[in-house]
Amino acid sequence: MKQESIFPENFLWGGAIAACQAEGAYGQYGRGMAVSDISFYDSQIDRQDLAKHRNVTTQKIEEAMADSGTTRYPKRHGIDFYHRYKEDIALCAEMGFKVFRFSMAWSRIFPTGEELTPNQEGLDFYDAVLTEIEKYGMEPLVTISHFEMPLALVNQYKGWTDRKVIDLFVRFADCLFTNFGQRVTYWISFNEMNAGRFSTFKSTGVVADKTDNYIQDCYQAVHHQFIAAALVTKRLHEINPAGKMGCMIARFTTYAATCKPEDVLQMMHDDQYDNFFYTDVMIRGTYPGYMNRFFKDNGVSIIWEEGDKALLKEYTADYLAFSYYVSNVSSAQPNELDVTDANLKKSLKNPYLESSAWGWQIDPKGLRYTLNNLYDRYQVPLFIVENGIGAEDTVEADGSVHDPYRIDYLQRHLEQMKEALVDGVDLIGYTTWSSIDIVSSGTSEMSKRYGFIYVDQDDDGNGTLNRIRKDSFYWYQQVIKSNGADLSVS
Repeated sequence: MKQESIFPENFLWGGAIAACQAEGAYGQYGRGMAVSDISFYDSQIDRQDLAKHRNVTTQKIEEAMADSGTTRYPKRHGIDFYHRYKEDIALCAEMGFKVFRFSMAWSRIFPTGEELTPNQEGLDFYDAVLTEIEKYGMEPLVTISHFEMPLALVNQYKGWTDRKVIDLFVRFADCLFTNFGQRVTYWISFNEMNAGRFSTFKSTGVVADKTDNYIQDCYQAVHHQFIAAALVTKRLHEINPAGKMGCMIARFTTYAATCKPEDVLQMMHDDQYDNFFYTDVMIRGTYPGYMNRFFKDNGVSIIWEEGDKALLKEYTADYLAFSYYVSNVSSAQPNELDVTDANLKKSLKNPYLESSAWGWQIDPKGLRYTLNNLYDRYQVPLFIVENGIGAEDTVEADGSVHDPYRIDYLQRHLEQMKEALVDGVDLIGYTTWSSIDIVSSGTSEMSKRYGFIYVDQDDDGNGTLNRIRKDSFYWYQQVIKSNGADLSVS
């Protein structure tokens, strides 16, 4: 008997990648150096210690600039999507993708960020990628900024701390809209806007040893990104009124460690500072009142310019996108609980949840809670644009890749998405992280694999780069074909 789907008929099933983790072609075809090119791989650093992987100093930037190789800096070679995009997109189409999320690298279009004219080779590449996506009837979902701003803007302006970067970013976005605005409906301004709080350099370009007031510069940089997001939303709607600009955060769903009022209050603050501050500004269009006390307590004074408040209010995001991997625990006495560095940021362990090999705590029910929580607060369409599990996959002697852990993870999260739909949540799409194995964002290793498609490459960049369909490839193909009705494992 055929199962009936509760997913909308036009639900956008798909997967995601990022230019800085997939493209490769470092230093070729006019691309300039990006912040992602500083990300190094070091097997001696505990893979769960993300803080050490993210620690960027002026010295490390100088060392990276002096090293033209790719071995120590794996994001420079990625998985060679630049030359293999046709094969990769065809495989995604074979799964039945309705949408393919990717980013257009700023440094491939404007190598230093300050050029007056774009690099035509970069535009030609993304034109070809869009053509391939359109060939299979998929919707492109384009992230404008995904941890890949030109490094020159870090060295010249200290990243987003300088308001001049707003104009440079708007020029970049305007170039994308002018060239591709009629071909792309769904856009995201900034990947995980709240990453300025947990992965500062990749998100904002702020380097701790280049600033006299680190927290001030971090939040000033975020303010400039808010203004930039409003301006590019305005510009998109002018060029293509049917275009949709989404805002995005890494969702840190959090629970109180106990029912003590102090823990519940801490949970509220963690939710506000980690999540709602960013979405309140980009969806509601104003700075929330609770941030006034936070700024006062932490010595932060945001510098506003005339017109900023009006821009934020008028040009809010059309939909709310988010990544969901883990949930967290809040406590007024954090020293009394175990800690993990692995949940995207340092956080308290939840004793009721299992963890992945990387220490990320798995919480499918938290996704249902998150969907309801966000929809109740904002009443705008929601889009899950990242969800998945990083794991070490093994190629068997017969060339197959069995990944039941990935199927189990995704299956349980999809079941909770169904529950949220019954709850009345307006969910328009789901792009897993990732569609294909790519270089890890956090640790820059290849061993941490998320995709439905195995890429034959090791942590040092060695391998054939051959693509292999995993068991999860066929499972997700079945899920999409049934529009989410059939989540079973054959």
